[in-house]
Amino acid sequence: MSTGDLDDTIAEFAATLSASLDGATIDRLTRLSGGASRETWRFSADGTDLIAQRQRPGDIREMLHEAAVVRAAGDAGVPVPKLLHAERQDDGAAFMILEAIDGETIARKIQRDDEYRDARQVFARQCGSALARIHAIDHATLDGLEPVDPIAFYTDVIDELGQPHPVLELVRRWLIDHRPETSTQCLVHGDFRLGNIIVGSEGLRAVIDWELAHLGDPMEDLGWLCVKAWRFGGAPPVAGLGEYDELFDAYQAASGIEIDPDVVRWWEVLGTWKWGIMCISQASAHLNGAVRSHELAAIGRRVCENEHDLFLALEGRW
Repeated sequence: MSTGDLDDTIAEFAATLSASLDGATIDRLTRLSGGASRETWRFSADGTDLIAQRQRPGDIREMLHEAAVVRAAGDAGVPVPKLLHAERQDDGAAFMILEAIDGETIARKIQRDDEYRDARQVFARQCGSALARIHAIDHATLDGLEPVDPIAFYTDVIDELGQPHPVLELVRRWLIDHRPETSTQCLVHGDFRLGNIIVGSEGLRAVIDWELAHLGDPMEDLGWLCVKAWRFGGAPPVAGLGEYDELFDAYQAASGIEIDPDVVRWWEVLGTWKWGIMCISQASAHLNGAVRSHELAAIGRRVCENEHDLFLALEGRW
């Protein structure tokens, strides 16, 4: 895209945002980095900083359903950015406008910078409380949320890719043989981890990126938060910041649901297996030309990291 085309695209999107906000003056419209399936923009509307998220071509997920989930989460007391507007454009892509919340999402800064010393002490407990509130949301009022069997879903994904990955197949068999019973079904965030949580000096400020929300086992979110990849090199199991007991105690206190650590552990292994397949899928999207992206290509190198993590996670448990 030429500079002129890009300028035209920005001007067109700014006009769309203005129309959505009662003719507000749009300034400093800037596209932020990151995001494999959507564009994220920061801008000012009549002097107020806001965020816009817009679907990329080819993304089949329904952003308007996600917007409804964000609104429901806010109503339930989950710390989320306030949803201001959501609509579908004439070309079929949807976008939503959200409150901009200051804070940090970069894991290495949250894990190491002095500014977040106090936040690190309370982060695991705050996550436990936030997850309990998410899982208590009445999902019957939300459209478009479907139950997902992660083993069946990601088995189909890797089968369609047609690549041999014996470690992932071995782990798939372990997951099937040791699958715990699901006692309840609830709204699951689906990607609750560092990177999708805005953190301030006092701790968790907002949960963002709800595009993978679905119906499932509440322990899925707890296990995903503890997947080794989402510890970003930190030693503690909860996002590299906290201990299992901190997370579990806060969740149990807020939800009344007793946690079986072995069940969370199963979901942690499932999450590592799933992330490995997601890495293959995202790298393949670049390699087959569907979406040319250095970011997607680089993710491919993480496949072997997840295979290594799976061996460590299941050592002595095969």
